[in-house]
Amino acid sequence: MKRALACGIYLAVSGVAATAAAQERAPVVVTPGGEKSYRIAVQRFADDPAKPNARAIDDFRGKVLRALEFSGVFTKIDDAAFLGPVTTPAGREDAQLECPNWSQIGADGLLEGEFTRTGDGSVGISFRVWDPTQCKRLMRRRYQQSGANLDATARRLADDVVEAFLGIRGVSSTEIAFVSDRNKSKEIFVMNADGSEARAATANRSINNFPNWSPDGDAILYTSYRYLRRPFLFLSSRGQGRPGRLLSRLGDARAQYRGVFAPDHERLALVMSDGEVSHIYTVGLDGRNLRRLTSGRAIDVSPTFSPDGKRIAFVSDRTGAPQVYVMDADGANVRRLTYDGSYNTNPSWSPDGLWIAYETRVNGQFDLWLIDPEGVTNVPLETNPRSDEGPSWAPNSRMLVFSSTRRGNADLYVVDRDGSNLQRITAAAGNNTSPSWGPYTR
Repeated sequence: MKRALACGIYLAVSGVAATAAAQERAPVVVTPGGEKSYRIAVQRFADDPAKPNARAIDDFRGKVLRALEFSGVFTKIDDAAFLGPVTTPAGREDAQLECPNWSQIGADGLLEGEFTRTGDGSVGISFRVWDPTQCKRLMRRRYQQSGANLDATARRLADDVVEAFLGIRGVSSTEIAFVSDRNKSKEIFVMNADGSEARAATANRSINNFPNWSPDGDAILYTSYRYLRRPFLFLSSRGQGRPGRLLSRLGDARAQYRGVFAPDHERLALVMSDGEVSHIYTVGLDGRNLRRLTSGRAIDVSPTFSPDGKRIAFVSDRTGAPQVYVMDADGANVRRLTYDGSYNTNPSWSPDGLWIAYETRVNGQFDLWLIDPEGVTNVPLETNPRSDEGPSWAPNSRMLVFSSTRRGNADLYVVDRDGSNLQRITAAAGNNTSPSWGPYTR
């Protein structure tokens, strides 16, 4: 169980032929197409004439543009192509847009806005999103914040622009937790979804792995060897949760290899072992109501909840090699999900419930595939000569983050669900693995 102990997915069993049932049930393989990229013009926001700050305005605009491009939804139109003004004219809050100036340059969208400042240092930002081709205003909003740091506001605004066009928010304002050995030991880190502002969430100089966000985004559950040099679950919290070891009520006899929050934030799915095989349990956050879901001599690992909390996908070698299975959240109605490929691991259920991402081993390396929860349709997501591992979904289900060794060390990449818009988000900072994309904050 080499990989199960180190990475939460089984690697000891290999070379076992697929069963006859597996050969008879080959899923449909679909190659997805690309999604539309909108061309958007972003004006320089009008500044408060009483307290102008040109540098801050330009910096804010640049951050919004970067967040829009990160979304994979928009391509910016260069200022030189504008027929309309580069800066939003003052007093435009209720004015009708001169749409031909923007539709004639091929703009699918226009973002305009203005700043206001008060004596106490708070900043007001008003903006509108337009569809010039229909001459229709899609969104109008205003933010008010204290302090001058507008980085988070720029990402939030970009996410709102994505929502204006797609009906679902962007994810630039969300965060990703991951494991990195950049400071020698394997610690948990957190960064913005685009890879900026990485900071350590643990510093215990032990082995830490498998970060998993709480549904409200206020805490990260992870596995650590910091206690007795054996794996147990710990919590890192910036909210009301108490940081430190979790589930101490269960004692020290059984190793706890991995835990994931249920969508209701009241229980966990837990991988626990008595030293021989590992099984999947559910348990309350306080360690009460422990319930074993799997049984037998198979190794069962890598649980992931469906978004409604009613089902769990997991990995088991009960047929001879690791495959993805689905069961009810009480352990009933177990059925095998993956039949294509002899070694499938590490499932991750999308927040919209439509897909389960997983790893499949090909020629000693791992590729990423998607499969629907009924096992009918299989979609190749990432197929590269080097390993791609650890898929985790963005909260809007449009993007995934994963770890890849395609450039040597393990780095994190994000990609759209259709396989387009691949972006590397870590570089030159050790090995970065086990990403977990956080939820929208409440």
